[in-house]
Amino acid sequence: WPVCMSGDLDLEAVFGRSSPDDAFAAVLTEARMVLGEIVSPLEAELWGSDILAALGGTGSLAAQAMVPAAERSGSPEALAILRVLGALGSPGLRGAAGEAAGRLAARGVPDPGWAAEVGSPSVGECWRYGDDRGVQEALTLSFEYTAGRHVVSLLLDHSCGGGIKNVWVGEAGDVLARTRDMASEDPSMSFEMISPAAARTKVDRAIAAGECPLQPDEFSNVASTRAILRARAVLLPRS
Repeated sequence: WPVCMSGDLDLEAVFGRSSPDDAFAAVLTEARMVLGEIVSPLEAELWGSDILAALGGTGSLAAQAMVPAAERSGSPEALAILRVLGALGSPGLRGAAGEAAGRLAARGVPDPGWAAEVGSPSVGECWRYGDDRGVQEALTLSFEYTAGRHVVSLLLDHSCGGGIKNVWVGEAGDVLARTRDMASEDPSMSFEMISPAAARTKVDRAIAAGECPLQPDEFSNVASTRAILRARAVLLPRS
């Protein structure tokens, strides 16, 4: 379960002892380090989700303070930060970030190339894969941007109430084909395609059940993808 990490700065440590302005300065420094390498909306969201985890989540005061600080900065990197917050934030943060981004863009600040699509992929196929004892289940959601498809996969642990044990976000590639193959080779495993609405029900239940990672990499993965998972969940239709 690979995870997209932020740059060399220990952002979580920085935010833990910083004022909102200092926290924004750290994020802006991080943006200057990595934005040149980010070429797709998915890469931007993975980076932004990691940043939001370090800030304490989309509802944290540090995250809320990013919006006015970014607008005051007025730099292209600040606009990119606002675009990411507008894609991944809580409803209030998303709205404030979107409005601030619109004002900067109207002043002529250049947008990153991925700005037009970020946060709005189309919903694709969804499927589940689990053991016949019903202990663990992998739920995979697929989405598509112009540049290609990606998946958000959740490992659910029903021994802890169906909570989220691990999360992986990455290119779709042959994930579906490999899952089918694994299920066909192991009679103790089950596989089925499910509707996006059924997937939404499962994701909502998993989020409500909470997070139950056990290993250090699981803790890191779940935290760093929390914002993107929730942003993708609301794109799925309700039944």
